[in-house]
Amino acid sequence: MYRHVLIPTDGSAASAHAARQGVAVAKAMGARVTGLFVAPAPTPIVFEGLLPVGYVQPEEHANLSAAAAARFLGVIDKAAAEAGVPFEGVTLTGEYPADAILAEAAARKCDLIVMASHGRRGLAHALLGSETQKVLARAKIPVLVCR
Repeated sequence: MYRHVLIPTDGSAASAHAARQGVAVAKAMGARVTGLFVAPAPTPIVFEGLLPVGYVQPEEHANLSAAAAARFLGVIDKAAAEAGVPFEGVTLTGEYPADAILAEAAARKCDLIVMASHGRRGLAHALLGSETQKVLARAKIPVLVCR
């Protein structure tokens, strides 16, 4: 049924859970997995939450993004290796993760997206939005949401 599963990650525990579920689906279907990390676009100001806390040079931003990608995609890579599922990790840079997820799914001809939902409510949802909601609203392929 599914041949190519896209698993986006933001490095959270919820994403790690979704990754394990996505790899299990891929194994059951004989599918391959592409893990995707969308790094934030470079900005000279570093934020913690909504507060500016410092400055970063472009080279440092690239190094931080590469380290985060290796760590976050490593979780999916490990799960895929343990399950014997073919894996490829992809890192993109962008301001809009949902757009990047949908574009990558289309470009790679994925037939399933497996991603986490953080279940934010109230002000946190209004301020941060939900990339999962955006993907669900616009995806042309099935999306499995894990909580």
